[in-house]
Amino acid sequence: MILPPLHGLDGLDLLASAVLVLDDESRIVYANPAAEHLLESSFKALSQHKFSELFQNGEQMAVLFRQAIENQFADLRQDLTLERAGREVLHVHCIVSGLHRPGMAIMIELRETVQQLKLDREERLLDQSQANKELIRNLAHEIKNPLGGIRGAAQLLELELPERHLKELREYTQVIVKEADRLQTLVDRLLAPHRRPHIVGDVNIHEVFERVRSLIMAEFSSGLTIERDYDLSIPEFRGDKEQLIQAVLNIAHNAAQALAPRIAAGDAQLIFRTRIARQVTLAKVRYRLALDLHIIDNGPGIPTEIQDRIFYPLVSGRDGGSGLGLTLAQTFVQQHMGVIECESRPGCTDFRILIPLP
Repeated sequence: MILPPLHGLDGLDLLASAVLVLDDESRIVYANPAAEHLLESSFKALSQHKFSELFQNGEQMAVLFRQAIENQFADLRQDLTLERAGREVLHVHCIVSGLHRPGMAIMIELRETVQQLKLDREERLLDQSQANKELIRNLAHEIKNPLGGIRGAAQLLELELPERHLKELREYTQVIVKEADRLQTLVDRLLAPHRRPHIVGDVNIHEVFERVRSLIMAEFSSGLTIERDYDLSIPEFRGDKEQLIQAVLNIAHNAAQALAPRIAAGDAQLIFRTRIARQVTLAKVRYRLALDLHIIDNGPGIPTEIQDRIFYPLVSGRDGGSGLGLTLAQTFVQQHMGVIECESRPGCTDFRILIPLP
């Protein structure tokens, strides 16, 4: 990476990777917003320390810095594990470069390897989602036309049934009609996101969550509590309110159904949490701010064998489930340039919705 002129360090503020500049005593003299986010500390706080003092295993970093200052390498690339007291370990790819400028001896670039894996996974999900949408649209149209013919033929056949056998044979034609109607409903649900126009207006995300909360509590009136953990400073934004309500409702309703044993026991819990995330990368685009929404339940967790496929159409972890709720939720969120992520283990499933803000 080429360092801009001394007066132009602000150009590094736009980078997605964390960049820090150290003086010849390894004290931090510059940190871009991505570095502040990664290290969970402001530049003002960081500037009071040597970089190696931030970590319990900082000695290895101190050695690298001395080598950089002594011109032992042009730049060094190395995967490191940085241990922090009371915080999660950081797994990073570190690039250390000597600068040899007045007051600016070393530049460090940190890229979280876990974050890179996450970005790669998001890219695969987006590609898969696009392929799924095309497949669903084409398949639904192929099914719809013959389905109408089958239903119509069954109704005509019923009219031609002999009177003496009408009662017993009508049962069979009605099975055909009802199953055709059921499949028609399924096809309509598959096509719903592509038919409905994207209606954009001002959206208060807490109104969205409150609407979903009232719907869930109306259906599950006892044995389930919904805890609200809202950041009320979140501003209104432009979006499709009805689509967002449907996306959050699909996730929350799935969670409530998975909580059936705990509802029976009276200790089922959902948590609705809203926050603002900073410096978020979605589909290779860096956003300064994003909505960070969570729907968390204390249920049994998603079966491990389907965790990587829960957003695929017709994949369900519940007997009798259509497997469309999460697919539609992901589609509606993607229409807002966002993404849904999920982490699940027994006792805690956390669906996270990220939607960029202007």
